[in-house]
Amino acid sequence: MYVADSRAGTPETPAAAPSADGATRPRAGRRRPAVAPTVLALGAVSLITDVSSEMVTAVLPLYLVAGLGLSPLGFGLLDGIYNGFSALVRLVGGHLADRGGGRHKWVAGAGYALSAACKPLLLMAQTLTPIGLILAADRTGKGLRTAPRDALISLSSTPENRGRAFGVHRAMDTAGALLGPLVALLILRATVDGYDAVFTVSFCVAVVGVLVLVLFVPGGAGTKDGAGRPTGADAETGRAGEPGAGTPALPAAAPRPTLRAALALLHHPELRRITVCALLLGLATVSDSFVFLLLQRRLGVPDRWFALLPLGTAAAFLLLAVPLGRLADRAGRWQVFLGGHGALLLAYALLLSSWQGTAAACAVLLLHGGFYAATDGVLMAAASDSVPRELRSSGLALAQTGQALARFSCSLGFGAAWTAWGDRTALTASAVLLALCAVFALRLRPIRPTTSSESLV
Repeated sequence: MYVADSRAGTPETPAAAPSADGATRPRAGRRRPAVAPTVLALGAVSLITDVSSEMVTAVLPLYLVAGLGLSPLGFGLLDGIYNGFSALVRLVGGHLADRGGGRHKWVAGAGYALSAACKPLLLMAQTLTPIGLILAADRTGKGLRTAPRDALISLSSTPENRGRAFGVHRAMDTAGALLGPLVALLILRATVDGYDAVFTVSFCVAVVGVLVLVLFVPGGAGTKDGAGRPTGADAETGRAGEPGAGTPALPAAAPRPTLRAALALLHHPELRRITVCALLLGLATVSDSFVFLLLQRRLGVPDRWFALLPLGTAAAFLLLAVPLGRLADRAGRWQVFLGGHGALLLAYALLLSSWQGTAAACAVLLLHGGFYAATDGVLMAAASDSVPRELRSSGLALAQTGQALARFSCSLGFGAAWTAWGDRTALTASAVLLALCAVFALRLRPIRPTTSSESLV
């Protein structure tokens, strides 16, 4: 992993040179920027929290379908809630963080704490309605924390290494996703009431993640390095309120962090195009749980091994997140983002093909993890380039909201199509829709990607 350099991102660092295709490349002689300590601390929080959440995610499909006997339509409804409900509160979380200036940490902490509190409640829920309410509350916590957390990562990084910073964070986050299913599998094999034990241990791990956030993540949006000098957004302008050598000075009248100002960001053509494309592509992104259920049906995976399927996706994500983040910084973020959806389309094609066996499953999981590595952090890095730092949380929340709402709709539609026409027909329709949306997104791609969001203020 990367070691934070106390000189990274300081005002005396030369500016990066933007290329014609929107990628940011350091000028000759510049030292490669290191990842800020804030990014590493947030990565540790996400790693621990993902161990907790992925323990539940790994067993939830089987628990609901095999344990409680839900139909694919009922599971699609709950899965849509689990993956899309956070869209309703992401704008709220982003707005609250921006309004307070230094509230990013505390808004994110409230979201982590709410999600942790929901884990033991799953022990008492046995029917669709209470489970749906608990999952909705859990995703509310995710919605509150996601935009402030990503804003902290963005503000702690310089424009030319933002893709790498998000890649490092997502790699640490995915390390937790890799460990979570393993822990769940061990608990299921070692206990009699396996599901109850999984939910209990998940709660305890989530509490540890909240404590790490409170103790080790800086509280303000503008962070400092080990020598007490500003990094990220503060470094881009020298000291607060003073122009730096690398980017233009901020105008005196910066946008106030109001909800109206946040929504007005969609008037900016680049952010609007990014948000619309993320929404369209999300409409054809089948959720992870359905992908794993399809793999189990094709390969006849025993129930006790089902929790291992997410490990393939997580391992690929872990290995590819940093390299693809660096590639996005160098070659262009939009190209990498669309390439990730090409990998997902190929995974759908493999699921629909006659190829079976362990090699087929590994190929699907590799492509699935590559899709996330090329899109998750890269989308946030691309959106950060089009959002002023005073509204960074709100701007990122706009892109996240469109994508989350689209994936919520896809979960409902896919579950309904599976119930009505079968899994193969539902997946075929999703593949065709993804191909059409990808072609449209290619034509709608940002015209002139920016390299310094502060120039848009």
